Amino acid sequence: MNRSMLILILIATVSLAACDKPTVVNVPATPAAVPGPPGPQGATGNQGNQGNQGNQGNKGTTGNQGNKGETGKPGDSNTVIVTPPPPPAPTAPAK
Repeated sequence: MNRSMLILILIATVSLAACDKPTVVNVPATPAAVPGPPGPQGATGNQGNQGNQGNQGNKGTTGNQGNKGETGKPGDSNTVIVTPPPPPAPTAPAK
């Protein structure tokens, strides 16, 4: 039985190997479409609706008034005038 099985396998292998194999045909890719000239311009669209206007904010409250200062005291009869110091004398450049 082992031999008959082995013979059947060999015959099946040989018969399958002898079959014609179909040849593979490569189909060329379709060329890319080239766009044609542009058509006429379409009609202008409708203008959009105007947006809603926002709500007006509330007016703020007025701030508190500050306290009034005290009246100044009368000054002395002396007037003091302060003059700025004179500019420094220019120095000779170092050689």
